[in-house]
Amino acid sequence: MSETGKKRPWLAALLGLLVSGLGHLYLREWLRSLVWFSLYLVSFELLVPDAIMPAEPTLAAYQGMADSLPLDAALALSSIVIFGMIDAYLLAKRTHRQAEVEAGNTCPHCGKDVDDDLEFCHWCTNPLPGSEAFDAAAEDESDAS
Repeated sequence: MSETGKKRPWLAALLGLLVSGLGHLYLREWLRSLVWFSLYLVSFELLVPDAIMPAEPTLAAYQGMADSLPLDAALALSSIVIFGMIDAYLLAKRTHRQAEVEAGNTCPHCGKDVDDDLEFCHWCTNPLPGSEAFDAAAEDESDAS
């Protein structure tokens, strides 16, 4: 299984909650991480009024800023974080599933576990990669297109 396939989806989502884009860094998706982090920073800069920005970087000052944040800004910033978490989670799930299929542990059609000694999935009866039936079906699809 590849290194990316070993990543835990819930950890990616939790890291995305801490800092927008951090879950994507964990998944080694550098560009996506930069996009989510930049989206959050630009939105923060545009939506948060300068009047409520704290003069001193203390926890109490930031708590006061959060209390006086307009509702539309809070919703927009929260939605960016939530959608970034969902994106990191789904990306980790997809790469994990692809790694399982490449390793030959799961069926690429239904996603269920398969036996190594069979050439077809005993759940959905589709041929598995590496079998003669799968190779013939792939040739038929390439001839048809």
